[in-house]
Amino acid sequence: MPTLRDVSKYFRLVNYLSAAQIFLQDNFFLERPLTQEDVKPRLLGHWGTCPGINFVYTHINYLLTQEKRDLMYIVGPGHGFPALQANLFVEGSLSHFHKQTPYSKAGLSKMIREFSWPYGSPSHTNPGAPGCILEGGELGYSLSTAYGAALDNPNLRVVCLVGDGEAETGPIATAWHANKLLDPKTCGAVLPILHLNGYKISGPTFFGRMSDEELTQLFTGYGYDVSIVDEGKGDVHKVMHKTLKKAMAAIDKIQAKARGGEDVLRPKWPMIVLRTPKGWTGVASVHGKKAEGNYLSHQVMLTKAKTDADELAQLEAWLKSYNISELLEEKKLFSESIRSMIPAKSLRIGMNKHANGGMRKKLQLPSMDSAAVRIKSPGTTEGFAMNALGEALRDIMKKNAKQRHMRLFSPDETYSNKLQAVFDVTKRAFQWPILDFDEDMGRSGMVLEMLSEHTLQGMMQGYILTGRYGVLTSYEAFAQIVSSMTDQYAKFLKASQEFPWRKSVPPFIYMLSSLGWRQDHNGYSHQNPGFISNILEKQGNLSKVYFPVDVNSALAIFEKCLKEDNAIHVIVCPKQEMLQWLSIKQAKKYLEMGIALWDFVSDPRPDLVICGIGGDPTGEALAGLSLVREYFPGEKVRFVNVMELSALGVADPRSQTTQKDFDAYFTREKPVFVNYHGNPGDVKHLLFDSTNDTGRFTVRGYIEEGSTTSPFDMHVRNKTSRYHIVLWAAQQLLQQKKISPREAKRVEKSVLRILADHNAYIRAYGDDPEYIKNWRWNK
Repeated sequence: MPTLRDVSKYFRLVNYLSAAQIFLQDNFFLERPLTQEDVKPRLLGHWGTCPGINFVYTHINYLLTQEKRDLMYIVGPGHGFPALQANLFVEGSLSHFHKQTPYSKAGLSKMIREFSWPYGSPSHTNPGAPGCILEGGELGYSLSTAYGAALDNPNLRVVCLVGDGEAETGPIATAWHANKLLDPKTCGAVLPILHLNGYKISGPTFFGRMSDEELTQLFTGYGYDVSIVDEGKGDVHKVMHKTLKKAMAAIDKIQAKARGGEDVLRPKWPMIVLRTPKGWTGVASVHGKKAEGNYLSHQVMLTKAKTDADELAQLEAWLKSYNISELLEEKKLFSESIRSMIPAKSLRIGMNKHANGGMRKKLQLPSMDSAAVRIKSPGTTEGFAMNALGEALRDIMKKNAKQRHMRLFSPDETYSNKLQAVFDVTKRAFQWPILDFDEDMGRSGMVLEMLSEHTLQGMMQGYILTGRYGVLTSYEAFAQIVSSMTDQYAKFLKASQEFPWRKSVPPFIYMLSSLGWRQDHNGYSHQNPGFISNILEKQGNLSKVYFPVDVNSALAIFEKCLKEDNAIHVIVCPKQEMLQWLSIKQAKKYLEMGIALWDFVSDPRPDLVICGIGGDPTGEALAGLSLVREYFPGEKVRFVNVMELSALGVADPRSQTTQKDFDAYFTREKPVFVNYHGNPGDVKHLLFDSTNDTGRFTVRGYIEEGSTTSPFDMHVRNKTSRYHIVLWAAQQLLQQKKISPREAKRVEKSVLRILADHNAYIRAYGDDPEYIKNWRWNK
């Protein structure tokens, strides 16, 4: 059993290894005098946060040698990766998963040399680090990720280190409130440790300058039981160990009460505020300026150690202060004192099965066919696709109720986005007081509602990366709030595929509704399809965007998304009633390629091709097609629908569409009108590599024209209306010499008069006329 003296030695070791990774390319254990040739040519890394990361890791290990706990360690300041990697090597996890880095002096040398080295290890926490589920480069997501990992994992404890610079971010500011969602009966626990080293890159942190009293009052108000550990007050190792044991005992007590049948209102989960100097144990000063305990230690302090003799001497003296030779052995690599600090293999941070994807259970899926709508005649009856998705989600939750591994994450939009059917089988989780007139609230609910997209995104990431399933619903316009988080998550997924020991993870499914085309209660601010553009632009073959056109296509898409792992799926679905077009059999068939020629509304050998992408634009495109036939009897028109947007891109890695397929859908020479849900540039980008004749494609979509107005007026403003399709058809047929200039002018005049009359009507009556609202398909 290790002692506090062993704790101190272990802490020395990992601090040395952290510093060595930043500075050394040779002479890794100071077995001879340090020379400039031993120093890396490019000094990359962040030293300042490493000692704090090491301190917490050291004490987790010390605790785990005494208590058998299922613990994860999430590090918010991921730029302190040298610290995390040092600990992973010492405990043996790094060598276990990376056979090319053996648990030996040679392997340790390799790890030190290859840190921040081309084709070595990155500068930040990454999926190559066993036990890691957070990259931590873009700060602010550690705490929400930790809470997500703890959900429905009743025996898991997640220690989350939040840096005081990170704590200034918006996502962290809201994530403190996730304690109000965590059910002590069915979930694990999070132990937040707010690490105050006082400085960011070049200045002090707000939290670092707050007094202990101010910090205690703040976090007590958030609902935490606050303990403060200060390096400057007493034996810090002794105090930290005592505080950590006390926190674990407090968690045990809260969970025991809840699991014994007691309603634990406002559980006072423990948290620790840890004060240590920035760059603790490092160089005291550089060229007369304070380094340890100041911002100068944030990254690399001795930046000229390779060329400046004084800095080299200072580096050598600093590294020697750790007395590394005392901590190493020839035969067993590390001294007995260090080895005593390594927990049993199954308890090590890097071996945690939750973090490496080994605890996943299969999701039981009910048949979506039972919820399908019968189609007697296409385009003649209406239905609510989002309601149907809510019912499907309800049935999945019911079928998996015992496993508790399917959740809905919603920023107060479950009802608004028409997914309220889930409340037939579950409630909204809430651990604070529930009043008699509150609806659909409960302690153990599987719906998480919080008006912070950042916190929900982070929680869902933690939930999915530990092997569970979820859906995040959002207003389309406000998905943009987490756009950068999605980018970071996609990077993590992509990098994870390089490591076969990482198990596959369930899909991340966004269900976007309250779309820009139908912002009935809202207006211009709620009209923004930019999240779609971001997904298509940056996420490579990991992401797909789907556009259901009715109930059955929505169900088919949802079912498909649930079955595809290691992916980001975005379902963009209107919440208002839509005309129903496809049988469930047709929907599934068309979805196989993501694109389909609708022969039941099309003519053979067409003169014109009209393409619809998205619920509202597709309905409008079909109304336009119908009008084209009225205005130009005898002209032949084809209709193509795209349900999965990348299917348009012949060169897109996500697409199955070949050049031959593309030409079969759109012909090789006929003009094409694309009516698209989002920014037209999305489609133009995909078409660029799909055809040598992009000029024959007219792409319409949202062009930042909008307000609180009628649904049809949104299409008029953005030139996606049925009448704009008629105007386009007139010009194309004129160019083909199928109609005369006089006929084209007559049609244009008629259409412009109708649009003017419509504008006058909505100004007078505040709504679209009945002939618009009640349009039905009639071939």
